[in-house]
Order: sequence, then C-alpha cells, then structure tokens
Amino acid sequence: MKLQLALDLVNIPEGIELVKQVEEYIDVVEIGTPVVINEGLKAVKEMKNAFPNLEVLADLKIMDAAGYEVMKASEAGADIITILGAAEDESIKGAVAEAKKQGKEILVDMIAVKDKKARAKELDEFGVDYICVHTGYDLQAVGQNSFEDLRAIKDVVKNAKTAIAGGIKLDTLPEVIKAQPDLVIVGGGITGQDDLKGAAAQMQEMIKQG
Repeated sequence: MKLQLALDLVNIPEGIELVKQVEEYIDVVEIGTPVVINEGLKAVKEMKNAFPNLEVLADLKIMDAAGYEVMKASEAGADIITILGAAEDESIKGAVAEAKKQGKEILVDMIAVKDKKARAKELDEFGVDYICVHTGYDLQAVGQNSFEDLRAIKDVVKNAKTAIAGGIKLDTLPEVIKAQPDLVIVGGGITGQDDLKGAAAQMQEMIKQG
C-alpha cells in the first residue's frame, strides 16, 4: 500500500516546499488538476526534477485526445497519468497504449461513474494500471465517501491495482486500510494540518502496519 500526497491549491514553489517537509513519508506526489490548470505541465516537470525518487502523478482527468495528452505528460516526467472512467472506451485504450509505449502507468478516476462495478470490470480488461474510487470535493461537502465503492470494485478487479481518494483524514484512514487499496490518496488530511510532517508520518506508519 502506497501513500500519495495530492497538491491542489499551491503554486510550484509552494508545492516543492511542502513536499520537502513530507518527502520521506510519501510514495507518490500528485500534481492536482487545479495546479495543472494554473501552472501547466511544467509543474510536473519541476516536481520530478526536485524529487526524482518520488513517483509523480499528473491528474489530467483526460476525457479525449488521450494518447496525445498521455504522451505530453510523459515527456514532462509524469510516472502516472489520470483519465476519467466516464471517457470513451477508445480513449482509455489509447491512453493505455501510449502509457505502455512510454513506460508509464494509467490511473482511471471513477468520479461520476454511476455503475462503478460494471465499469471497473471493463477497465480492468482494458489493461489500466489503477482504478480509483473518488469522492469529489463537491460530494465531500455533503458528507459522502468512497469506502463502499472501494469494496465493490475490489470484488471484480483481477489485474489492476485499486486506489481511493477524497477527504481521507487520520480518523478515517483505519477504515480505508481495512479495504486494502494499493494506493491511498490524501490531500487536506496532510496539507491542511498544522504539523504536516507529523500527519504524513502517522499515516505512513498506519499504512505499513495495515
């Protein structure tokens, strides 16, 4: 089980400073969609240059022109690139083909997918690397989470690794660990804490024990 830190509301220098504090306790650093929109793929490039030993995920949430966008993110140094589970099958297949060519991985974000179990089964057959259940910011605000969805997709996924994102904090982490995802994605549960390093260290310790 790996721990991914999601950076959403920072510029590049702030993001690098933040990762410096928690680098030893995280496995993957995510350049979140808002950062990509504000800063472009140079945010991915600069993060990878600053932390060559960490995996860098580019949260592009690709919906179309998938092969091209995966190629550009790969060139910028992304190790993992995200595409939406709601995208066309051809787009997902194109993303997987390009990622394999580049030696990168594809994470499918299941945000807004209605029948997650059926779609996860299809995605698994397409050869994606990760399938991620994700409670988006707007649904977190009304108290939803993805723990049930994670258990549901784990029942059908044979090859892909599983991931979970959305509002995970120290107090909800034990429930997440019980479901045994391969990747746990945390944003504000680390970045919103007064003691970033302490929060990340505690989470990594719990994940290792889980």
